[in-house]
Amino acid sequence: MRDARILAWILADPARSAQLKPHQWTATLTIAQAERLLGSLAHALAGLPIPDAAARVLARARLAAEADRRQALWEAEMARRALAPLGVPVILLKGTAYAAAGMDAGQGRMIGDLDILVPRDRLDAAEAALLVAGWEWVKPDPYDDGYYRQHMHELPPLIHKGRDRMIDVHHTILPLTARQRPDAAALVADAVGLGGGLAVLSPEDMVIHAAAHLLADGDLSGGLRNLWDIDRMLREFGETEGFWTRLLERSRKHGLTLHVSRALRLSHHIFETPVDHYLAWQGRRGDLFYAGRLLARDGWGAETAKLLRQAFYIRSHWIRMPPAVLARHLFTKWRKGYQPIR
Repeated sequence: MRDARILAWILADPARSAQLKPHQWTATLTIAQAERLLGSLAHALAGLPIPDAAARVLARARLAAEADRRQALWEAEMARRALAPLGVPVILLKGTAYAAAGMDAGQGRMIGDLDILVPRDRLDAAEAALLVAGWEWVKPDPYDDGYYRQHMHELPPLIHKGRDRMIDVHHTILPLTARQRPDAAALVADAVGLGGGLAVLSPEDMVIHAAAHLLADGDLSGGLRNLWDIDRMLREFGETEGFWTRLLERSRKHGLTLHVSRALRLSHHIFETPVDHYLAWQGRRGDLFYAGRLLARDGWGAETAKLLRQAFYIRSHWIRMPPAVLARHLFTKWRKGYQPIR
């Protein structure tokens, strides 16, 4: 295996780790580190016989993942306290949601920023409350600030000046300029309460959000971890009666059926995920390129397939903005001397 497939092969069936040779252990661990899946791998391999050197690496990863989990839950609590006077639902998204709900997707997961969803008509009040509670702007540039507010699905990112932790406050799950327009009101209305003022999206909406984040809102950078989230959720929710029917109906409601279908196919192909074949086979063009992009790592964890990565980088801009908006945005960034971080 000359790409990240070796990591996916082990995650899909951890018992296969017994077959790994020393150089394959090196590849598996370095790719997992590069894809931010080392904690997930450590959780998957817990209790299995593994070489001492690998065991030490994975033990550190477990500690780091647990520290991430605790920090993420504390940040969620801080946001809840800041927004409690408003009486708005604080709906957790992504990694923090998985951890707070005790889901399989949260086991060993590395968690970065806190992502929350609030109703759009309460966005100004939420922003003001967070600023009072100690968060401050990350992007002071007036153009960037205006761009977020006019075109994006979230406020400009905020960082807490005391704890140095970022929060992304969403009012929907895709940019306002994207071709798909998910029903943000339905996301909020059908959220599931966790108690204490926190909530998460419904199971179907969590899968749809993960698929949208993976395929409709970026260049698939870090996508293997996002796909692993989808695998974990499908395995956890898929046994619930009526889940696949509800997922199909919900994906149609949000206009994201083709993205959900592709996410299911990619998860089945890469992680051997059991999926509903009717929903998964809604159009199949281009899957080979998506899989190639997700697996583009060599045995040392370094990025490969430069041209394919560049193609998906260009695609990420194209799908997020109409041509006129994209042209104006790129021209403004060029005029300001902007250089993308690589």
